[in-house]
Amino acid sequence: MEVEAHRPEDIAELDRQIHVEKGARQRERLRAVRLALQGKEAKCIAVAVGHCRRSVQDWVYDYRDGGVKAIAATRQSGAPTKLPRGREEEFRRRMLAGPTPADGVCTLRGKDAARILKDEFGAAYTLAGAYRLLHRLGFSSLRPARRHRKNDPEKMREFLASAPLLSKRSPKRTRKRKSKSGSRTKPASDSRAG
Repeated sequence: MEVEAHRPEDIAELDRQIHVEKGARQRERLRAVRLALQGKEAKCIAVAVGHCRRSVQDWVYDYRDGGVKAIAATRQSGAPTKLPRGREEEFRRRMLAGPTPADGVCTLRGKDAARILKDEFGAAYTLAGAYRLLHRLGFSSLRPARRHRKNDPEKMREFLASAPLLSKRSPKRTRKRKSKSGSRTKPASDSRAG
């Protein structure tokens, strides 16, 4: 490829950046431009850096048009979140408040969080997506309450005391004498012996 150095000090700058760059993709971009400045062809550069010829040409053209700063990797923003970032704190407060009578449960689970997101916030999340959002907002594994709100310990004690089907544990039955032969099997009867 025929490309000239944007500035005279660019070759030294490229060599320095290649040496200190930790990101493999950015280092390959810098190497591609450096090889192009040495007069190598795009096809040879593509083989050397392990990328397609078109990518190499794009990087070299970016350098040609804007210098060393133009070949820096740009951060990809990704897809926007379904729940706007401004409403995440509102959702967090809703989850901390716990279930409402309309929820019909005693503790909120992942599927309840997905339903709340859809019904109250207009954001359709899958179950896995709801769990990722909860984790990002600082929630750990959701565990059920230790005791149901309608649980009455006194009534439970009364039931256990008067339950007819519950009986005391029988004593363990163990053998009184050990085998004299040292074997762990039952001794043979006389009819089978011999």
